[in-house]
Amino acid sequence: MRDGRAWRVADDTGAEPSLGRMNASVPVSGSGTWLRRLLAFMGPGYMVSVGYMDPGNWATDIAGGAQFGYTLLAVILLSNLMAVVLQALAARLGIATGRDLAQACRDAYSRPVALALWLACEAAIIACDLAEVIGTAIALKLLFGLPLLAGAILTGLDVLLILLLMRRGFRALEAFVIALLTVIFACFAAQIVLAAPPIRAVLGGFVPDPRIVTDPAALYLAIGILGATVMPHNLYLHSSIVQTRAYPRDPEGRAGALRFAVVDSTLALTLALFVNAAILIMAATVFHTGGHTGVQEIEEAYALLSPLLGVGLASTLFAVALLASGLNSTVTATLAGQIVMEGFLRLRLPDWARRLLTRGIAIVPVVVVTGLYGEAGTARLLVLSQVVLSMQLPFAVIPLVRFVSDRSKMGALVIPPWLKGLSWAIAAVIVGLNLKLLADTLTGG
Repeated sequence: MRDGRAWRVADDTGAEPSLGRMNASVPVSGSGTWLRRLLAFMGPGYMVSVGYMDPGNWATDIAGGAQFGYTLLAVILLSNLMAVVLQALAARLGIATGRDLAQACRDAYSRPVALALWLACEAAIIACDLAEVIGTAIALKLLFGLPLLAGAILTGLDVLLILLLMRRGFRALEAFVIALLTVIFACFAAQIVLAAPPIRAVLGGFVPDPRIVTDPAALYLAIGILGATVMPHNLYLHSSIVQTRAYPRDPEGRAGALRFAVVDSTLALTLALFVNAAILIMAATVFHTGGHTGVQEIEEAYALLSPLLGVGLASTLFAVALLASGLNSTVTATLAGQIVMEGFLRLRLPDWARRLLTRGIAIVPVVVVTGLYGEAGTARLLVLSQVVLSMQLPFAVIPLVRFVSDRSKMGALVIPPWLKGLSWAIAAVIVGLNLKLLADTLTGG
């Protein structure tokens, strides 16, 4: 097991940089206005935020809003606050040590433990990719009339998009992601205006309701929202891509980079909070209030939106945002898969091979479920994929909190005691909710 000093020495000598040639490839200025320097660092946070508004979030948010009204807005807010803290910790680890979370786990744990953590993370990436396959296929069906099976198979071709973007450099990748995020934000801003939700009821939804824990159906959706919001592979992703900035690898340079990285991710996750809340608010306003409490499927939501709102454009905006969400998630999931495989196994696959591997594994269950249970089965599979993500969270969160609490690894950027306490409290909440879900599942509660 290496200590933190060994990590920093390895990084300073140029050994095993995370993301290879993309490491320190984006120039940043050490002078100029604060805003100009922030703009140079902005990008990684928005790439991470993609995972917080992917198609998996849509399924849990729509089901939660339709069934329980505005009640689960408190869960979205809590999940987002957790995400802000955890992503800041991931950025801190990468900047302070020059290691991403996968590399840190490989260095700190025995090989069997590291392999187990790798398998858990790969399961999370596959679950995420499963949601992207279903979401993108549904969007293609809604916009262009493609059958769901054909759309799912067609998603395998997005490897060409990944290859094109990666060849143009990391800034091009970030620009593509931010452009699609802007489309998603604009679509939902327009839908919220059309839905005109009651402000008092919306604000009341951000106050925690005991029913979230006592009602098994609400708890299942709450944990799904948590899994869809705080995604385990995003912690690996963020700890790596913050290192794409060419900040000075010295104490002062690292401290400055951390400040800008935290602002970047916090702003980006605030955007994600708006999108997630907007989906649930729209479902609560349009479906729950209108008596359509059983709406769970994205296609059903699409079909009902325009008639219930009386505006034909509403459903189209919904489908366009869904397609943008699926495409965006494709980019970040591929990058996370590359980081995890390289970090844990020191194994690098070509981008096209990595993408086809994860996408191929994800397509199989979609095809099987669609064939056996019809398109209605994909909705349940989508929500289940988010619960699987939540169950994997402790295996990423606990090592992360351990590492950033260790002064021998982090040096001057070790987290202060108050943040350490808060971080362990977040980890405890995640583990506790998962144990409650597991117990309810086993006992039939």
